[in-house]
Amino acid sequence: MFPKARRFQRRFTFRDLFHRCLIPVIIGFLSSLVFAAFLTGYLLHTRSSFDKDNIGNNFIDKDLNWREYEALQSVGSIFSKEVLGVLNATTSNLDPLSLEYLRKKNSVESYVSSEGNEDQMVPGFGHGTWIGKRFQMLNDTTEMLSERSLREERRVKRSNELMNDDTIKKFEKAAIARSRSVDSAALGNYTIWKNEYRKGKTFEDMLHLMQEQIIMARVYSGLSKMTNNLVLHQELETLLMKLASEEELTGIDQQQSRLLDTVRDMGQILARASEQLYGCKLMTNMLRAMLQTAEDELEYTQTYITFLTQLASKSLPDAIHCLTMRLNLEYYLLPLPMRNFPRKENLENTKLYHYAIFSDNVLATSVVVNSTVMNAKDSSSHVFHLVTDKLNFGAMSMWFLLNPPGEATIHVQRFEDFSWLNASYSPVMRQLESASMKKFYFKTERSESVESGSESLKYRYPKYMSMLNHLRFYIPKIFPKLEKILFLDDDVVVQKDLAPLWSINLKGKVNGAVETCGVTFHRLDTYLNFSDEHISENFDPKFCAWAYGMNIFDLKEWKKNNITETYHFWQDLNENRTLWKLGTLPPGLITFYKLTLALESKWHLLGLGYDKGIDARKIEKSGVIHFNGHMKPWTEMGIAKYQPYWTKYINFDHPYIFSCKLFE
Repeated sequence: MFPKARRFQRRFTFRDLFHRCLIPVIIGFLSSLVFAAFLTGYLLHTRSSFDKDNIGNNFIDKDLNWREYEALQSVGSIFSKEVLGVLNATTSNLDPLSLEYLRKKNSVESYVSSEGNEDQMVPGFGHGTWIGKRFQMLNDTTEMLSERSLREERRVKRSNELMNDDTIKKFEKAAIARSRSVDSAALGNYTIWKNEYRKGKTFEDMLHLMQEQIIMARVYSGLSKMTNNLVLHQELETLLMKLASEEELTGIDQQQSRLLDTVRDMGQILARASEQLYGCKLMTNMLRAMLQTAEDELEYTQTYITFLTQLASKSLPDAIHCLTMRLNLEYYLLPLPMRNFPRKENLENTKLYHYAIFSDNVLATSVVVNSTVMNAKDSSSHVFHLVTDKLNFGAMSMWFLLNPPGEATIHVQRFEDFSWLNASYSPVMRQLESASMKKFYFKTERSESVESGSESLKYRYPKYMSMLNHLRFYIPKIFPKLEKILFLDDDVVVQKDLAPLWSINLKGKVNGAVETCGVTFHRLDTYLNFSDEHISENFDPKFCAWAYGMNIFDLKEWKKNNITETYHFWQDLNENRTLWKLGTLPPGLITFYKLTLALESKWHLLGLGYDKGIDARKIEKSGVIHFNGHMKPWTEMGIAKYQPYWTKYINFDHPYIFSCKLFE
């Protein structure tokens, strides 16, 4: 055979062998691969169905949990702070709905299929986050499995809670509130510390706002100077000076036109100052220092005002002093036989109406007597027992000798003539003469005392040093033959006939008075020191107080109950002023405790010496009006609208009053 033919034959044989053997092998191998893939898929499907029916499809569950996690990642941008606060407050740190759980991005629990023998990567959980579920399951303890189960239960429970109507409404309300708070914020407001700039509707509101701005401007001015921010300090001081100059504007229209611009300008500077000087500690210290300075100045001012008020209320005006001096001169020039008052036989007649007035003010006493007589149906049945001091005895006697009050009986005495009234008998007399009492009243270094200041200065009222103020506790001793007597202060005005007071049945009580207590004030604890056992063990702190100034006393019951001796007992205990401060009302409340009958309020109206808001109709209906307080009607401090009730009983055409120029 030719060589060429042989090469061709071998080539043919190799090609034939390739077609006959290798191609079927390749096809068979591919078929095996297809069959194996089909069989594997079938087995996986069968196992998946079996697991789903028995233990649940873990892969699907975990896939759903992953989707929940991805959704919860955006909670912070969807809900408001109020909603997020609810989530934080109502879910645990291990709950998938907890924000703390969402923050732990690097510690996310992984999920894999339960049937796989190989580690698998769950998509969507970062780059290369591989999880070995089989290894994890093998290392889970009983406690971990229990915790996981409880966590799953909490998650389901919390999901159900969030889906109920109440929670949804709560979220809606929080969102609405948040929206309103944002919408109501005034854009470009004058400062961050005040939101009323655009809300002020009246001129008074704007003035109040400007006052607050001035306070803040002063604070920031001080802070800027302390921090060496001299430019801002100069701007604030300049604006404050501008505000001071604008206070001098007289026209209300001119003030209103410039007020808004001033408030706006000040607000802009304050906002800038707040940004530059904001420092809580520094500002707190500055405000504290300003507050302390203001309190010191206020305390000093109040003390000074109290002192001047007491001095003015106790001091007699020049006109009354003039009247007293002229009357004194006339009395001592009067022959002795002409100094006697008529109708002395009435002084101990118990069938008449007797009054006791203790005063050193001639004009005030004349108003009390004149008003009583002018409103009495029968002036002849009224007897007035006047007690004064030796300095005013002549003036008091001369006035009523020259101006007898109708048919009424007048009797004038001076307490210095009472021989029984001495330091050995009267504790208050002894205390008033003691060195400690004089030091209390007249010492100059009051700031070193615990009782310094305006609050305690009112207890140093000079009236309390006068024995005339304490004679009310010795009425049976002064008038031993009388059975009933009506006590009147010298700062009252009588507007009705007081004769019916003597017919009131006091029901065995000693004192008849109008009560002054309200719901929580003017009770015994207002006047007495209930931290002392002598007080707390004997008196009820809520027992109602009553008024001195118009009191009907049953002197027979007085003597039966040893009222004066009781007063002495408590006055001795209070020598160091620990039971009550000075005055006659506190010892009166103690002495007449449960021995006072409450009278109708129409008989006695108080407050005309300090209260400017008393209704005129109430004044007209009252039997006695009382100018208690420092604003006495005979002084320049008197309340103008009440003074006519007092001056109507003064004869301004009287030669002595006219010559002394009263109220001019």
